[in-house]
Parts: sequence; structure tokens; C-alpha cells
Amino acid sequence: MRILVIGSGGREHTIIRKLKESPKVDKIYAAPGNGGIAKDAECIDIGAMDKQGIVAFSKENAVDLVFVAPDDPLAAGMVDTLNANGIRAFGPRANAAVIESSKVFSKNLMKKYHIPTEADGLALGKGVIIAQTQKEARDAVKEIMEDKKFGDSGNQIVVEEYLTGPEVSVLAFTDGISLVPMVSSKDHKRAYDNDEGLNTGGMGTISPNPYYTDEIAEICRKTIFEPTVAAMNSENRTFKGCLYFGLMITPDGPKVIEYNARFGDPEAQVVLPRLKTDLLEIVEAVIDERLSQLNIEWRDEATACVVMASGGYPLSYKKGFEISGLDENGQLPGVEVYHAGTKLQNGKFYTNGGRVLGITASGKTLDEALEKAYAAVHKISFEGAHYRTDIGKTK
Repeated sequence: MRILVIGSGGREHTIIRKLKESPKVDKIYAAPGNGGIAKDAECIDIGAMDKQGIVAFSKENAVDLVFVAPDDPLAAGMVDTLNANGIRAFGPRANAAVIESSKVFSKNLMKKYHIPTEADGLALGKGVIIAQTQKEARDAVKEIMEDKKFGDSGNQIVVEEYLTGPEVSVLAFTDGISLVPMVSSKDHKRAYDNDEGLNTGGMGTISPNPYYTDEIAEICRKTIFEPTVAAMNSENRTFKGCLYFGLMITPDGPKVIEYNARFGDPEAQVVLPRLKTDLLEIVEAVIDERLSQLNIEWRDEATACVVMASGGYPLSYKKGFEISGLDENGQLPGVEVYHAGTKLQNGKFYTNGGRVLGITASGKTLDEALEKAYAAVHKISFEGAHYRTDIGKTK
């Protein structure tokens, strides 16, 4: 099969490396891809949002399946456009991807169908401000609604209670009929050690999440996962693809913080390496609504991902620094190096984004996985390289 993966980050590199394991795969393209992805797929100069460009390329190159990985093209209806042109695609249609793109929609959905979440409120588009005092809360409302800090996304806001408790990320495959949760993970969002600094796209992840017990998993399945799929069907917004549940284990039980309509990044970097079942088989089963016929298996191991970022991330940072320590394929023995923000020039890798690399290792225990990941991190260098030293630590 000939497959096109849309996107250019570490998540997409992870998906591509997992798809490459399938004996059914003959060729993988990436649009637009990155320096590391170029060693595993043929990168094409088409933007992730270019619907007509993607359709034209898919037809001209007899692409059998398009895997739409990022949130923006999903929300913009990339899958709808591909399907309308007779092209098989993995990912939710726009009317289902709204579960991530509109916090108004997702909050109202949870309220209507009694899915446990935070306090009621009106909605916020993008951007979260955690206020510790009433003054901070008032200032935040002014910034969002009057100063337009988040543009038109801030025309409506959600005011929520401040929940406390460990966070858990659970991704799930769903064909709109049945749902199969993947192994759990824990994301480290803050830029610096001890969960200090600004929120980022993610500075590292571990799997499994130590707080996600079998008992919690069963509660989530009954009160959150399956009710969400049923709720979307009731709204005539059948969700097919990867549904991401951002959860908090509160004293009152698990509650939904957020939904995403695709694989998380860098959650995919620790979840997919543990997948034993052929990812392409799962993708096709989701598209054809026969997920219940598959027995999806996982490796009984721990995985850890440490993100190496550009100095200054998530604010301003410089690009174009040569990365040393990688082999000619952008890898290191004993670990998986997933490229997020790199470019390949004259056989050398250079930094080209905020998050540059995700170094992932597996082990029989979490400690073993972390030890291997950090040993690899210490072999890689580029100017201004920044990473957290406490991935996997729990308070």
C-alpha cells in the first residue's frame, strides 16, 4: 500500500516509523515532513492545510490511504475533502473534530450527556490561564475579552474550578461503534524541572501512567470513554479515528480536562512503541468500522520520552544549529529518536523548531527506560539544547 501521512512533527515521525513495520506498506509519503522523517518517508512540499494539493498528489501517485495526524487539517475538513474525492483517510471528519477545536462544543456535550468534567461555564477557544487569586482571574478576563490576547477565540470564555490531582492521558481507537483504549501515559507540560515555567507542547512523557490503575480504567470506560462515543453518535457527529482523553484523577474520581481529535504529541512517542498489533490493520479496521473484530495487543514494558528543545522555547528561539551525535539516519542505537523540528541539509541535521527531538527508550521498568533515554540524550548536542532532567518523576 502507498500511504501519505500529513504533518511535520515528532508525532508524525512516530506514526511513520510504526507504519513502516507493516508488511502491507510499500511506500510512505509525508506532507510536508521534516529532516528526520525524510529518512523514513518521501517528503513532499505540500502544506498540511492544502486540501486540494493533498487530493491532487494522492490521485497522481495512487495513494491508497491518507493518515491525517494534526488537529488543524482535521478541524478544517481534510478528511471530508479526501472522502469526497474517493480517497480513504484516517481521522475524524470536521463535524466530529469539533470535539477538540471548540471548547464550547465539548463542554456543552459533557454537560448534556453527564460526562464528568470541571465546573460549568461558557467557553474558551484556545489558551488557558490558571488564576491563583480573584485579581488574576479578573485580569485574565480583561486580557482575553478586551485586549483580545487570543484573538476572536476569546469572544467566549470558560470559567472553571481549579481541579487538583494527577493527570493522565489516554488515547483510544474508535470506529464510532466500539472503542479500544490504548495504554496510558503521563505528559510533562511545563518547560522546566519541578513543573516550573511556561506550558509547552510537552517536554516528555512516560507510559504507563503510575496513577492509572485497572480500577480507574474501568471507571473511565463506563463513565467517560463509551459515553463520549455514544454522545457523539447522538449528535450525528460519529467520531472515527484516535480520540484523546486528557483526564485528571480528582478526589471525586476521574474527570475530563480536555478532548483531542488525534494522537497526542509527545504521548504518541511512548504509546505507539508499545503497540504489538500492526498499526495499519487497526487504521483500516477503524475506517471500515470493524474495530471490534481485532484483538489489539501491547508490549508489557515501560517507555519514556525526553524532549530536546531549542533554548528559549516556548518563547523565542533560534534555528539552524547543527545537531551532533546522531547517525546518518538521525538515530542512535538502543533508542528511537523521533524528529520534531529538524531539517536535513547536505547530509547533516539542523534544528528547525521549538521542540527538536524526542528521545524514546523502553525497558522492563520505568527506571530502566528513563536511564536509557537520558543516556542517549547526553550523546546528542546542539547549541542551546534544553531538556528537563526530571521526566518520569512523580510528586
